[in-house]
Amino acid sequence: MKTVYDDQSRAVVFGGGCFWCTEAVFQMLKGVSKVESGYAGGNPSPDGEHPSYERVSSGATGHAEVIHVTYDSAIISYEDLLTVFFGSHDPTTPNRQGNDVGEQYRSVIFYSTPEEKTAAEKLSKEVQESLKDGSRVVTQIEPLDTFYPAEGYHQNYFKDNGSAPYCQLIIEPKLEKVRKRFAELVNPEA
Repeated sequence: MKTVYDDQSRAVVFGGGCFWCTEAVFQMLKGVSKVESGYAGGNPSPDGEHPSYERVSSGATGHAEVIHVTYDSAIISYEDLLTVFFGSHDPTTPNRQGNDVGEQYRSVIFYSTPEEKTAAEKLSKEVQESLKDGSRVVTQIEPLDTFYPAEGYHQNYFKDNGSAPYCQLIIEPKLEKVRKRFAELVNPEA
């Protein structure tokens, strides 16, 4: 996927479980101008068809639920985004986040440059070294091939459905944790 940026605008693609949760987390951060839910890291469809939620959820495509984050590198760094990524989900559970189970919920960082790959590997190693319980970081670090935007009803899910039970029981507690843990990175209006 080729993207043209201005001097400081950058983008990154992360998969950390359900994209509704990760989208809501990254929408709170200073310097983030856009977060789009979608799919990446799967096999091309033999018929050239865009992956759909139903096909990805079936596990047949190999895609992960991801978010495409556009940010201003003069306000928030790639390393800060990585720190929030690792700190807002469990990078030690393969193909699972909470009750969401399947390859589409894997922990994955898609990089676009060698520098992004190096930074992701470095922080992954630091997280691994900080673990004292014998668990292992299973986050995959892969080159980004293609990002496919998810269907419209998945975009801005928490903002549009904040009173829904899933949002109240699953997403809101995660957001509160991020607000406390990364207060200096959270937009005060979020």
